[in-house]
Amino acid sequence: MKLIKSLTLLIALVFAFSTVTVAQTKDARKMGKKEIKKRAVKEARKEAKKFKKEGYHVSPGALPMEKQIETAWVRQYEMDEDGYPLYIVASGNSVANTQSAAKLQATELAKLELAGSISTQVAALIENNIANQQFNSEEAASVTKTVAASKNIIAQELGRTLPLFEIYRTLKNKNTEVFVRIAYNSKKAMEVAQRAISKKLEEETDIAQDKLEKLMKWDN
Repeated sequence: MKLIKSLTLLIALVFAFSTVTVAQTKDARKMGKKEIKKRAVKEARKEAKKFKKEGYHVSPGALPMEKQIETAWVRQYEMDEDGYPLYIVASGNSVANTQSAAKLQATELAKLELAGSISTQVAALIENNIANQQFNSEEAASVTKTVAASKNIIAQELGRTLPLFEIYRTLKNKNTEVFVRIAYNSKKAMEVAQRAISKKLEEETDIAQDKLEKLMKWDN
């Protein structure tokens, strides 16, 4: 009887501790979101002020510039469960005769910047894998060369990106300049890079398949 009472008490304590822990975790997340929101608002106001001074504005009917930029900063500050950035963010701007043409060009430039950030991260991971495996100098050079040229390959494979904000201004020569900021989920970005670079390495090098698989294996 005493044993049953002791076990019952122990289970109750464990349950109570678990409930408290979950509640504390939720509170911590709320505090994190509040802090992110606070920082995002501060950065958005500062950045919007700068853009407006430079003559930028938003399209008619769009959300106010401050609100759009605030959302963008929230995305930049968001972290996954392991504390890594949830999104990779990039910007681009371009000038053209029309707003739509300038937006298209600016978005493509932003995608290239995004791909550049991804390829830099991948290069660091691959360099570490090369050091930990038995690659001869010729194989290592081939991999390094392919990865260094991977920005355009990754950009082509990214597909749809998450638009964060778009602003524009009319220049003195009547052309339109558009500035955009976009984001892409970090985990998906690394998966895209793995597929794209693996395919390119298979096509352009004579490295054994098992070596390539080990080379391109890392935690996303």
